[in-house]
Amino acid sequence: MLIRKAEKNDLSRVAEIFIFNNRINYFPIFKDAGYSFGTLQVVSAINNYFGKEETFSNLFVAEEGRIVKGFIEIRKTEIVKLYVEPFFQSCGTGGALIEFAVQNFQADFLWALKKNTRAITFYRRHGFFPTGERKHEEDTTEYLVELRRK
Repeated sequence: MLIRKAEKNDLSRVAEIFIFNNRINYFPIFKDAGYSFGTLQVVSAINNYFGKEETFSNLFVAEEGRIVKGFIEIRKTEIVKLYVEPFFQSCGTGGALIEFAVQNFQADFLWALKKNTRAITFYRRHGFFPTGERKHEEDTTEYLVELRRK
């Protein structure tokens, strides 16, 4: 598996992976159809987030057989986002992205939605553990929990 800096032509795939995961994992929690199926669209995700220089410059993709299977956004030592195409989950892509972040950026912390127990279990398997710190997810009543690498 090749992990490389994202290129402009990767952005639609990155946005697609992000949106699909958000609909699967977060719609059941937030139940906001207007956001999940209206606001959250590939073009707007690229224009409003992934295409912005402060995000794009920190994006890396996991590619295999010329197919982008996942991506990671790293800022300093924080894993800001890590998403894998649901059809390719449990195949080592997420673990490879975490190892890339740890080895190349000394990544040592991230925030995860408290109710996203599947993600928290995944991060624990890769050496990131809850610290007890939490904060509100912006514009919601849900909490994010901090996980740090031990």
